[in-house]
Amino acid sequence: MSTIYLSEHANYILIDYLKSLGHHLIFIRSTDLVYDAVSAHPDIYLCKMGADKRASVFIGDKTQLGFEYPQNIGFNAVCMGHYFIHNLKYTSPELMETARNQGMTFIHVKQGYTKCNTVVVDENAIITSDAGIVKALNPFHMEILLIQSGYVNLPGLPYGFLGGASGRVGNQIVFNGNLEQHPDCKRICEFIESRGLSVHYFREYELEDIGSIIETDSNDSFGYY
Repeated sequence: MSTIYLSEHANYILIDYLKSLGHHLIFIRSTDLVYDAVSAHPDIYLCKMGADKRASVFIGDKTQLGFEYPQNIGFNAVCMGHYFIHNLKYTSPELMETARNQGMTFIHVKQGYTKCNTVVVDENAIITSDAGIVKALNPFHMEILLIQSGYVNLPGLPYGFLGGASGRVGNQIVFNGNLEQHPDCKRICEFIESRGLSVHYFREYELEDIGSIIETDSNDSFGYY
């Protein structure tokens, strides 16, 4: 049984599905430390230190966060393989030190909401709508699928990100809502399946950014939360 960090605003259909798989859910509650649209998003407060469930989770010191961007992005990094990907100007010093202690290579991107905008498929493959992330990662010979931006709901904002509407759970990528509303649905599914994983989504409700679905079965998670 794994632990999954999930927004308190996650749809009950997703919650019931994850429970049916036997996972223990920890709900991230809204705070007034960041603006409302992301205030219950796990990827604002946590950083998973790898791609699969064996990775530990860094739990950030919430008091370091500011209300608006970019003061609220200190923990919103992507870790995959030996790579740590973020706008390094705003990375939490404690998170950066943790990544350094794990021997990770740092890759700077302009997009501060790095994890929000990245579906981490495995240690060498991602999906993103951010061309700047793609450009920064190309020299590292990763498998990258660039998709159209938008088509993901985020109450209070014009749109959300697909990375924030999804997460790897075991050997599948689970999407919070109906992936078919995204024009690149077929390409997304084919890319994930080409990596040996399956896709699960829910036609019953619209695709929505909830700050990622963060799974871990590591006992080494640490931090302040």
